[in-house]
Formats: sequence, C-alpha cells, structure tokens
Amino acid sequence: MSIQKITFGNGCFWCTEAIFQTLKGVQSVASGYMGGQTPNPTYEQVCTGRTGHAEVIHLEYDDAEISIDELLLVFFKTHNPTTLNRQGADVGTQYRSAIFYYTEEQRLASEAMIKRLTEEKVFDSSIVTEITPASEFYQAEDYHQNYYNDNPHKSYCAIVIQPKLNKFAKEFTDKIRPELLR
Repeated sequence: MSIQKITFGNGCFWCTEAIFQTLKGVQSVASGYMGGQTPNPTYEQVCTGRTGHAEVIHLEYDDAEISIDELLLVFFKTHNPTTLNRQGADVGTQYRSAIFYYTEEQRLASEAMIKRLTEEKVFDSSIVTEITPASEFYQAEDYHQNYYNDNPHKSYCAIVIQPKLNKFAKEFTDKIRPELLR
C-alpha cells in the first residue's frame, strides 16, 4: 500500500467531497482552500474572491487500489473544466478548475489527461484547468467536512448534490465502494 495525496479544485467542495468519498482506494477527503496568498483563510474570506484560494478537496489515496489516471478521469467528468472561474451558478476564482499536484508523475498524468480529453473531443470547449504545484492546504471549518453525509436532507444536498451523485454512480459504478451501492 502506497498512500499518495492530491488536491483538486472543481467547484463547491460539498459536491466534490461527496463524490470522491465514495471511491474505492480513497482513504480520506478533506474540504479546504489552496492556491492563494492569505494564510489561514476563513470560508467568508475565500468567498470574497480576494484571497486567491480555490475551494478544494484534499485526497489521500492508495495508488495500488486507484490510479492517478482514474482519479483524474473522475475529476474531469464530474465538473465542467471548460468554464473559467465558474461551476454552474457558482462564480469566482474560488470555483476555478485546478489540479494541485505533489509529484512529477501527477503533473505529467494531468497534462496527458487534458491532451487525451482534448484529442477525443470530450468537451465542446477548451479545458481551462490549471495544473499547479501544491501549496499549503488549509482545512475548511468543521461544518464543511463530510457535509453531504451529515446533512442529506438539507435542500442543497437533495437538489444539487444528490443528482450529481446519481449521475456519477451511473458512469463509475465499478469504482464505488461496494458497501455504498444500493
């Protein structure tokens, strides 16, 4: 077992955390902030767009169970990597599409995945995902952690997150932890 880490910015961390928590091989998922200049930012500060940070999920994964390519495919297929500083109704630099890598292998895999998806014309527009060396990860406030699982009946979870999880489950059934399949 070799535990690796990678950090993804792909929109609202409540949605993306819920998706990556279901994957076989993912050991932990933490919501937080990365890529900005403000130390120890709060959610309210990040929401202003002035900290430079993106809302991110920080993953630890067993690369013997799930490869970086599999994680990248889930990353690209579960958000829109072609909209600059926007994911659906969420607008601002904090919602940018970003991969914060920890190893050269991750950087090369990220570049190769973008090239592949571009050549295969998976998206109608150009991919604008930034690929950047990881910087300090600041964990978000406690109420952001495990948000969907702790609040499944809140309207945002039912209206926004659950449909994303349903769509994800249809395409990636073989990657979901068996105990989560219903």
